Amino acid sequence: MEKVNLSEKLSLFSEHWQPKIVGELNEQHVKLVKFKGEFIWHCHQAEDEFFLVLNGKLDMMLRDQHIELHEGEFIIVPKGVDHKPVAEEEVHVLLFEPISTLKTGDVDSERSVRNIDII
Repeated sequence: MEKVNLSEKLSLFSEHWQPKIVGELNEQHVKLVKFKGEFIWHCHQAEDEFFLVLNGKLDMMLRDQHIELHEGEFIIVPKGVDHKPVAEEEVHVLLFEPISTLKTGDVDSERSVRNIDII
């Protein structure tokens, strides 16, 4: 058992939209990711997604609403819901996702990541 320092882990990478695995519990990955700019519209048919903003502001676009998230706030996007994260400035996010979750859900794109680094 080891403690994890999120600030230290975030300092180990700079690329955007490339999640890093920092832990695992109950068939879930705990991931850190830096967002900047717009992601793509996508959904996950079998998994909910948890987004916790650690630093910055995240706009979660849904087909029928826009949810603004600030440091210390989180959202759970239910399975089957189209969403698109947008970050005007860099934002640091903690994700909880089932191990099986593909980053771009039902959309195959250049942003799809199949092999995520463990840091």
